[in-house]
Amino acid sequence: MRHVRLFAMLALVSFVPAAAHSAAPKGARKKMEKARVEKATFAAGCFWGVEAAFRQIKGVVSTQVGYTGGRTQNPSYEDVCTDRTGHAEAVEVTYDPSKVRYEDLLTVFWKNHDPTTPNRQGPDVGEQYRSAIFYHSPEQEAEAKTSKAHLESEHRFRRPIVTQILPAGPFYRAEEYHQQYLEKRGLSTCHIN
Repeated sequence: MRHVRLFAMLALVSFVPAAAHSAAPKGARKKMEKARVEKATFAAGCFWGVEAAFRQIKGVVSTQVGYTGGRTQNPSYEDVCTDRTGHAEAVEVTYDPSKVRYEDLLTVFWKNHDPTTPNRQGPDVGEQYRSAIFYHSPEQEAEAKTSKAHLESEHRFRRPIVTQILPAGPFYRAEEYHQQYLEKRGLSTCHIN
């Protein structure tokens, strides 16, 4: 008889209506709200300065520097510097779209490098220093293309914009000493504005 009662209680617990689960505790709701973030990935030369620029933007939750857009898996900094892996030094930006728009992130991207120099930013030369936007959704792709076309139509630059607009692929986090490199050293920029 005891087993029958226990089985009946377990059966009742497992059939609690889904609506009862939707009233999540306060802590769980905060976690769900926190989960409403998006990613954006940009390559604009040396990732130290690019990361520093994005970290100053209200609504940016976190950043990490790494390598993307290449042909090999798990490249190291030394691998990427050989100019044989095809990776770009990039920054993956996690942001809250209720506080900062993707369009605003694109503005930061365009203002913080020279998008007309193929495989080069200032003294840094090589494919890893190319200008690229790696989109994570069709909406990001459309906004990136519109933004680039708008800049081209305004003739802000003397030369053509060579920025690539590509689908985001695997992102390999760079070595820890590269993360927030300038911030750790009390520097604000090493970048071309």
